[in-house]
Amino acid sequence: MENLTDNTARNLVNLMKTNQITVQKVMEQHLNKINELNPKLNALVNVDFESALKRAKELDELPVDKKRGALFGLPIAIKDIHHVKGFPTTYGCTGLKDNYTNQDEIAVERLKAEGAIIIGKTNVPEFASGAHTFNDLFGLTKNPYDLSKTAGGSSGGAAVGVATGMLPLADGTDMGGSLRYPASYNNIVGLRPSAGLVPDLKQAMYSPLQVQGPMARNVDDLLLMLSVVAGETTRSPLSIKTSGKEFNYPLDMDIKGFKIAYSVDFNGNISVEDEVREGLSHQVDVLKNLGCEVVEDCPDFSHVDEAFQTLRAFEMEMTWSDIFDKHEKDMKPSLVWNINKGKGLKGVDIGRAEKIRHTLFHEMDRFFNKYDAFVLPVSQVVPFDGKYEYPQEINGKKVENYVDWMKSCYYITATGCPALSVPGGFTKDGLPLGLQIVTAFRKDLKALRIGKAFEFTTNYSDIRPTFKESVDSDI
Repeated sequence: MENLTDNTARNLVNLMKTNQITVQKVMEQHLNKINELNPKLNALVNVDFESALKRAKELDELPVDKKRGALFGLPIAIKDIHHVKGFPTTYGCTGLKDNYTNQDEIAVERLKAEGAIIIGKTNVPEFASGAHTFNDLFGLTKNPYDLSKTAGGSSGGAAVGVATGMLPLADGTDMGGSLRYPASYNNIVGLRPSAGLVPDLKQAMYSPLQVQGPMARNVDDLLLMLSVVAGETTRSPLSIKTSGKEFNYPLDMDIKGFKIAYSVDFNGNISVEDEVREGLSHQVDVLKNLGCEVVEDCPDFSHVDEAFQTLRAFEMEMTWSDIFDKHEKDMKPSLVWNINKGKGLKGVDIGRAEKIRHTLFHEMDRFFNKYDAFVLPVSQVVPFDGKYEYPQEINGKKVENYVDWMKSCYYITATGCPALSVPGGFTKDGLPLGLQIVTAFRKDLKALRIGKAFEFTTNYSDIRPTFKESVDSDI
């Protein structure tokens, strides 16, 4: 109990509710950890130490029978593209450093209602675009396993905060892998849920492309947070009619007899680094030892590149066009390129992309009539040098743009299926690798069940960062 920042979120809540430890003690230790580590890592931004301690004291003064909520007393920071009362939502953009709002987003409302204390924001790439977290306003977020490497993105600050014990839990978003990449690169767990399971107020209200999801150091804690942020609402048209509480119970870890398909490279259609390929082969053996039937197979992902790239550009332009008109000079060139690509789309382009997505959805439905899950690497590459915006090549093949290297995740995004990133071992240099577990649409619990069994068997999640010092890693 001495080092509370290493404790699980579930255990901390129980200890605080039963007065075995104070909320102030928990908060102080997490804030001290932030003071110690954040100057090196740059994961959290705009942390309000004074308000956090004040709120902790208020919760301590409640009688025991009033200490309620699934997340009672837990310090949580929110991704800096989501609105929180009293905090600026900067999107990592210099022109929006004082962009305050008077409205909490749905997930934030739910976190607060269950007793969580919002202490600040987590760093993002500009407008959450790209799987590498840096911006001109706050700078580069570094990987705690090697400070010269990327932490991933766009939920990079969130993942680093959780991995290092600065936060017990964090929220993320995912369009092309923005939650899965940082979870993988920081050896934590992250869930891209089925669209509508965690409702949000995004402008693309009817699109399943971008979703919100929880991040934690283990599957049990992830379930705890999911039980709070999931659930229907009339404010989101894709909202699934379900209660988040169905996720807050122990998972059956017996997956013997599950039939699982795996692929390293989508039948040779994407480039994958050798260390990633080797890492997945070891994890396939783990699943076999758990009693699963594991076979190499892959759905038909024909034309998925066209569909995702078109729909991504369409949504980027729709979401950021007003800000783009005012702050284009403050935006990185890759983001400007993506928004301009959206501006140049025609109706026929979007229609064709939707037809491809329609075909892919039914292809996945047929595929999951044969298999319980589809497993693959989260990332095609190991964590790369943080001085680059994205990997310059994969196995000698040039990477064309800042999303071209993310196919292992964005192919799955296009399906609408849930995808869980769990720690999947390490490279020879000690850098984390992630295993991606995909299940049928709205079968999120099955992915979590497989992930929990895998986690329990491997214990990869128990390996914490060693803070290998870096050379110059400025962008």
